[in-house]
Amino acid sequence: ARAIAGGAGVPFFTISGSDFVEMCVGVGASRVRDMFEQAKKNAPCIVFIDEIDAVGRSRGVGMGGGNDEREQTLNQLLVEMDGFEANEGVIIIAATNRKDVLDPALLRPGRFDRQIQVPNPDIKGREKILNVHARKVPLGPDVDLRIIARGTPGFSGADLANLVNEAALTAARLGRRFVAMEDFEHAKDKVMMGSERRSMVLTDDQKEKTAYHEAGHALVGIKLPKCDPVYKATIIPRGGALGMVMSLPEMDKLQMFKDEAEERIAMAMAGKAAEIHKYGAESVSSGPVGDIQQASGLARAMVMRYGMSDKVGNIDYAEAAEGYSGRTAGFSVSANTKELIESEVKRFIDEGYALAYRIISENEEEFERLAQGLLEYETLTGEEIERVLRGEPPHVDEDDEGDKPDEGNASVTAIPKTKPRKSKPKGDGGLEPEPTA
Repeated sequence: ARAIAGGAGVPFFTISGSDFVEMCVGVGASRVRDMFEQAKKNAPCIVFIDEIDAVGRSRGVGMGGGNDEREQTLNQLLVEMDGFEANEGVIIIAATNRKDVLDPALLRPGRFDRQIQVPNPDIKGREKILNVHARKVPLGPDVDLRIIARGTPGFSGADLANLVNEAALTAARLGRRFVAMEDFEHAKDKVMMGSERRSMVLTDDQKEKTAYHEAGHALVGIKLPKCDPVYKATIIPRGGALGMVMSLPEMDKLQMFKDEAEERIAMAMAGKAAEIHKYGAESVSSGPVGDIQQASGLARAMVMRYGMSDKVGNIDYAEAAEGYSGRTAGFSVSANTKELIESEVKRFIDEGYALAYRIISENEEEFERLAQGLLEYETLTGEEIERVLRGEPPHVDEDDEGDKPDEGNASVTAIPKTKPRKSKPKGDGGLEPEPTA
């Protein structure tokens, strides 16, 4: 709406849907009339109604019956938009994320007949949005907004604005005059995975179990070709989790295939499989609770919505799915069908767990290397994980290029030795703006 107002160069009126409705009878309809009178006096102009579902819900479903104040307001809005009096030069725009609850009369021709879906931006849109928000921030020469846009699939415009703001705050904390690419990476981790909770002290046993748990996720995610590439693994508590493995797709995805969904379930169950493989079934922790929830949700969608179960068939149990999540009284299906759905959901999850356990068992040495690497370094990027799996240290300094051990004598089971990371620069770190011609 702001972009339209700026581009049109005409007066712009904005109001929220909830502003129309008051306790006093007739106030809402009066406000609608006043708004349109002001708009006609300033025509041509644009009127924007935000969250129109607050006043535009379907009539006849409220507790007040026909005399409901909300219905009177809606009736007046319908008359003003498409009544006997012409509204030439007045364009009405409204926004809502609940189109399903709007009164059908609002969507008829002559009213809101043109409906525009606004999804999250694609990679080109994200780059343009980043360019807009980055104008207010001094960027270092190493910042490439195309790379940032490629690494933020699913981000909305507000998410990208928050990302730029967090990167600027990070640079300010370090005393930099310019925002570096490292600051954007730190900000992306914070937005996607939550803030680090370094104040949470873990025992050595908790830290070790978390490392093996996350190593299972990362290893299975790397070994399965349909899983999104592993972006980062960490055993530093973030948000409500003690550790996390984040995967990012290489490009925006518009659909999901059955084999991809099955491998996602396997990656989700890999944490529990890793704990049982390392410590036994009696020592499994409550850590996989979020993984089980994620795997269950995807398996239910496969069975009840996507038609990926041959036994259940190509039937959409959307209403049953809502009942399963507690939004209705319960399943609107027979007991036999419910039992069949549950058995198919369990089958998908069990097959995913078995696949994850088999991958961990067949790659025992790499699994051990990765867990020990996480214990040593706490956080590893996707590239660093690949190096650890090959038995190499995750960080190679240019000064140490000539000190590499002979690969012919290196043990394939060698655990990377601890090498401290380079400390973050406290000042500008040499990041001066490139001279412009």
